[in-house]
Amino acid sequence: MSYWRWALVTVPAIVLLGSLSGLLSGSGYGNRWFSALDLPAITPPGWVFGTVWPALYICLGLSLAMVLHARGAKGRGFALLLFFIQLAGNLMWSPLFFGAHQVTSALYLIIFLLMVTLATAFAFSPIRKAAAWLLVPYMAWLSFAAILTFQIDQRNPDAETLVPAAASTQIG
Repeated sequence: MSYWRWALVTVPAIVLLGSLSGLLSGSGYGNRWFSALDLPAITPPGWVFGTVWPALYICLGLSLAMVLHARGAKGRGFALLLFFIQLAGNLMWSPLFFGAHQVTSALYLIIFLLMVTLATAFAFSPIRKAAAWLLVPYMAWLSFAAILTFQIDQRNPDAETLVPAAASTQIG
């Protein structure tokens, strides 16, 4: 399959999966729990998240398409494994943070994501340098998001109890 055919599959798939993860976990400023947090001054307005994430998901999809297209490249299987590990972690972050209100766990997850994405970029580089470079904006955003999550965690030690988690139910 050509690179563009791969991209026609990978880009919409990753944008859709990322969007669903955020939507189903109630991410963003419309979330009652998130609105109740003591947010640091570096917290961007909501439109920034709505602009940045689709652009990052497009970069991830294009990067993945380049490596998928490089059939027979040495290290391709391992590089793809790393990519899908970080993608799975990415898709779990919003439900963990916004849905379950587990700020500390979300911080650990985002640090893990950053490390695995860095390893993915190094694994992609010998296969397709452009694929590795497409991960740089994502790593920059993950770094910012890790700092933001750390600050939210520090400012909200009782974050888990502010509002009942979407994942919990009360029958009574």
